[in-house]
Amino acid sequence: MNLLSEAFVTRIGRALLAVLALILAAFGPAHAQSTHIQPKLVAESAAPAPGSATTLALTMTPDKTWHGYWVNGGDAGFGLSVEWNAPEGVTIAPFRYPVPDALILFGMMNHVYEHPYALLAEVQIDKSIAPGTDLTLSGVANWLACTDKVCVPEKAVISVALKAGDGTVSEASRARFDGWRALLPQPLDRHGAWERRGDMVRFAVPLPASTTVDTPHLFVETQDVVDYAAPQQFSRNGDQIIVETRAKGEKAGPVSALLKLGGGRGLSLKLEPGTVPAAGEAIAGPADGIDGTLFWTALGGAILGGLILNLMPCVFPILSLKALSLARSGGDARTAKVEALAYTAGAVITALLLGGALLALRAAGEQVGWAFQLQHPVSVLALLILALAITLNLLGYYELPSFGGGQALAEKGGAAGGFWTGALAAFVATPCSGPLLGAALGATLVLPAWAALPIFGGLGLGLALPFLAIGFVPALRRRLPKPGPWMDRFRKWMALPMGLTTLALAWLLWRQLGSGEQLLWPSLAVAMALVLLTHYGSIQRGDRRSWLLIASGLLLVVSLAGTVTEVVEAERSFDGAGSTFSPDALVKARSTGKPVFVYFTADWCLSCKANEAGAIDREAVQKAFDKAGVVTLVGDWTNGDPVITRTLAEHGRNSVPLYLWYAPGATKPEILPQILTPGLLTGKADG
Repeated sequence: MNLLSEAFVTRIGRALLAVLALILAAFGPAHAQSTHIQPKLVAESAAPAPGSATTLALTMTPDKTWHGYWVNGGDAGFGLSVEWNAPEGVTIAPFRYPVPDALILFGMMNHVYEHPYALLAEVQIDKSIAPGTDLTLSGVANWLACTDKVCVPEKAVISVALKAGDGTVSEASRARFDGWRALLPQPLDRHGAWERRGDMVRFAVPLPASTTVDTPHLFVETQDVVDYAAPQQFSRNGDQIIVETRAKGEKAGPVSALLKLGGGRGLSLKLEPGTVPAAGEAIAGPADGIDGTLFWTALGGAILGGLILNLMPCVFPILSLKALSLARSGGDARTAKVEALAYTAGAVITALLLGGALLALRAAGEQVGWAFQLQHPVSVLALLILALAITLNLLGYYELPSFGGGQALAEKGGAAGGFWTGALAAFVATPCSGPLLGAALGATLVLPAWAALPIFGGLGLGLALPFLAIGFVPALRRRLPKPGPWMDRFRKWMALPMGLTTLALAWLLWRQLGSGEQLLWPSLAVAMALVLLTHYGSIQRGDRRSWLLIASGLLLVVSLAGTVTEVVEAERSFDGAGSTFSPDALVKARSTGKPVFVYFTADWCLSCKANEAGAIDREAVQKAFDKAGVVTLVGDWTNGDPVITRTLAEHGRNSVPLYLWYAPGATKPEILPQILTPGLLTGKADG
């Protein structure tokens, strides 16, 4: 009797809850209309047969500019949940989601639907239910609705009237549900594999080579596996798709994911821990929408940073002499405009080429960052010889039309000289761009390639703006000093910063090459360039004794070669303050409970060296660090390091310098300014 009473009470309770839900639904249109995503629950068959199943669809219709979320919303969202009130004998499976889109907002990845979409769920009817039984379903749905500026948690009562019957499905209903089913990801019949390698996570998805893959993206449903906003590299190795991206968290075990193939198609799959094959032929990733605010801010920052770069010692002489070449020519407006446009084209194209090479190397799986060309001794050697040639030209040892000398250039020659001078200015400016363009160039890590390239072009445009202004604003040209003997003296003075740049590049080459034997041939190349350029100048002056200079120069090179090993080894033995950075070293340092200071530097980074000499290595700073027990870790990026490159990317940077301060017990580091002062560091140490 008690059991019968409990069953009766249970049925009465369910009936009352159903009536309450229907009342709320009946009086809820005003509430539902106030939501930014309108839900509606429909069934494929209003009369499901006992012992069979039917499909429910929860349609979601976002207002304009609003979006809903996939089951795993990404960095900043969450999917939908429903608290069901179902009759006894009715079982509702979890909702299945259609293939979502990836949307980056403010550097965060969102897995969203910006258009009407439908979630599908199977409803199983127990065979014991009698025909004609009321099976009305109701529940309270909760979801998150967002724009690019605001998010609002929303809820509504959803319900659909069902009655046990013969399972009839109308043609119109079947067609509508077939359309929704076509948008669901198809389950993959085999498991894939995944593995974590350091800071990277790699996936292998079994997929026949005959399957078309267009702009793929891997949506990982399982939490704490990947950094959602990190770039994904796709490649094909036989019948497997290899996906590589940045890891996040310490998740182990099976992983659920969805591979978007393009055109609204997708595959749902399980991935088990295992060995992932090597990457194969690269596959292009998706051209996702971009964060407009991030793009325009980064572009403006790149133009401003490029403008300031003109004051750097390796760029200012080039700009100054090109401006003075206009003064020599009498300020002809047409010549000025042609040279200014050519100079701008050279600077912009070179910046685009360097940026394009950076993006291409990243897409190929290389861990590289801005100014990557200076991490290779061959590039440094080429730049060293070029800087030496410019210095000798400025000192008057020989003449080249591109850098003045007083020659009357033809129109074509002027354009060519302007173009290559702009290209040179952009190339030599890259080592100085870190502190001025850290945030702007860091944005290229999260923007698609087509949106990242204009930011690199903005750097070249900013670099060319002063010369562009001189070329197109007559008032500025009229303010240029009149030609006179002072111009030759000024030209020689400009050799001083270029000569210092040459010495800095020579020192960098010493730092990059680990032994005297490795440095011997670059030294010979530089010496030969010096001798040949001097010989060329001698020919211009009509001096026939230049061959004697060449022979003397070669003898000098051979006599100095034996001392190279000792000098280099002495230079390489120097160690800066602090231990070498590595992820393990950082974990160990933070486990001590002491403050941790991490800085990333490179020998070719002028601002890095200025910060080290003017702040980090100062005696007062080191005493304050010792007193507070600060653990210092140094990441040397001179020759490139994939671990450091990934660490820079994790903090929104793709070049040095980067300074991180970990306070005791803090979960995240504080990113310090890129221009350091002793007071800033001692203040951090003193707490």
